[in-house]
Amino acid sequence: MKTLASCLFISAAVLASAGNALASEALAKKYNCLACHTVDKKIIGPAYKDVAAKYKGDAGAEAKLIGKVKKGGAGVWGQIPMPPNATVPDADVKTLVKWVLSFK
Repeated sequence: MKTLASCLFISAAVLASAGNALASEALAKKYNCLACHTVDKKIIGPAYKDVAAKYKGDAGAEAKLIGKVKKGGAGVWGQIPMPPNATVPDADVKTLVKWVLSFK
């Protein structure tokens, strides 16, 4: 039987996770990521769920994607290039990449 303390801990963890997701979505809006990407369908760039699926199980995915976001790139998802986002703070890029990789 669960104790009140364990239920409160689980509830706090769920709320923190939801808060992180909202904060990450806010960052995606702030840096205009959603002009080319959505969670579940391709617009100009790939859907975040497709990115997460492609890199699932890849231990180096976070570092690869952080580099891709900062430097830009083309050819992985088609010929339309993703522009570099060199002015986005590293901590925000890391948060965004972790958020994208969290989709299932």
